[in-house]
Amino acid sequence: MLNFLKKKAALIWAKKHVRNTEEFKRNPEKNQEELLLSLTAAAKKTLFGREHDFENIRSVKDFQDRVKVGDYENLKPYIERVKRGQANILWTDVPEYFAKTSGTTSGSKYIPISKEGMPFQVKGAQSALFHYIAKKNNADFVNGKMIFLQGSPELEEVFGIKTGRLSGIVAHHIPQYLQKNRLPSWETNMIEDWEAKVDKIVEETEKENMTLISGIPPWLIMYFEKLTAKHGKKIKQIFPNLQLIVTGGVNYEPYRDKMEELLGGPVDIVQTFPASEGFFAFQDDYTKEGLLLLTDHGIFYEFIPLEEYGKPDAGRLTLKEIELNKDYALILTTNSGLWAYSIGDVVRFIDRKPYRILVSGRTKHFTSAFGEHVIAFEVEEALKAALEKYPAQITEFHLAPQVNPAEGLPYHEWSIEFEKEPEDPELFRQELDDQLRKRNTYYDDLISGNILQKLHITRLRKNAFQEYAKSQGKLGGQNKIPRLANDRKIADLLEIYKLQ
Repeated sequence: MLNFLKKKAALIWAKKHVRNTEEFKRNPEKNQEELLLSLTAAAKKTLFGREHDFENIRSVKDFQDRVKVGDYENLKPYIERVKRGQANILWTDVPEYFAKTSGTTSGSKYIPISKEGMPFQVKGAQSALFHYIAKKNNADFVNGKMIFLQGSPELEEVFGIKTGRLSGIVAHHIPQYLQKNRLPSWETNMIEDWEAKVDKIVEETEKENMTLISGIPPWLIMYFEKLTAKHGKKIKQIFPNLQLIVTGGVNYEPYRDKMEELLGGPVDIVQTFPASEGFFAFQDDYTKEGLLLLTDHGIFYEFIPLEEYGKPDAGRLTLKEIELNKDYALILTTNSGLWAYSIGDVVRFIDRKPYRILVSGRTKHFTSAFGEHVIAFEVEEALKAALEKYPAQITEFHLAPQVNPAEGLPYHEWSIEFEKEPEDPELFRQELDDQLRKRNTYYDDLISGNILQKLHITRLRKNAFQEYAKSQGKLGGQNKIPRLANDRKIADLLEIYKLQ
């Protein structure tokens, strides 16, 4: 009876929540402008607000005239002052948290999360689950065990500001009604070594009634592989009541075949788009592609056409100005004090009513050594099409230019870890090249003009990408290996994992 009441209550809450979200979908363009003006009004007496004349901002154009697009490096001098405990720098108070992320040029990044911003991180995840329940008209999973593969919840303090990985911070805010069913244990979540942590998670979960599992695809696969190796069974045989997987951080599609093989049975997938800077979108209909853009979650969005990104006169578009099926660099202004902040993600709109997006790549993750500017979305779609014609299973891959080959013309090198190789590797290689040419006219021109030769595939041994990640101290958590690069830093390091 208790389980029945719990499911019934979840269905009622979910349907009420979905009805309430209809409001922000009705006029998101107007709501976004009002949000921006409320953010600048709130921050007009901060150091950043005074320096950028927030007092006189009356429109989006006023804001764009006063605040230039920047990244972490541009905001770093302000954040350093915030780290020393100074208030009224970027936002009206010191942050409630710093989400610590790994950077490249900046070293570790400290992304502020205000007391106003933190609730939206939790609400985004809750809303994804409520939309799933309402669409499915089924809340069976609430009575089983749920696992969240995440970073350590242990937080340090930086001048009194609690600091840690976003997933570790969020662990402190999981609603009470989910805590009782949540795995792994707090002690296991505190383990820093990712392989030891996953082994312990396997031990704690293998005999439980798992109904919901959440994490980024590469680490879900690692967890599932350890389970199947130990039990000699598919995941649905081990967890027959597993109903839902919630994933985010990277595009799920390239992992779908591998996941389906490991699962061995139907499991619903809900994709999300969270980051330290905010919770941006989730799949509000698990039966369709596209993620609902959250335009009422304390974030004002701007979009720069990808071909203009980085140029001094690049256009900054609002929702009402975007075009469908075009790639845009995502720019954020948030209620945690990020102003015209380039997060580095690239999105593509596939619907306007409501606004739904796909995450199509990263501004820094592309291959353009020869002017082709190939992006992740094109690569992943090309790979998907090639696999449909010549079936294979791919664990992971990395694409990099080979500018100075030992002989012949330059080419794109694909370093691929196959779970199952195609029956005819040469036909697969040619098909993959043809599919990429169809999606990127510049690449096609380079091949047709004999500037490049067709792509090469370098086969890597099993677990190559896990071993590489471990060697770089990037195994586990939210670490993701870039699938595209414009240099050979990663490709050269992957050489030692080549199959002979």
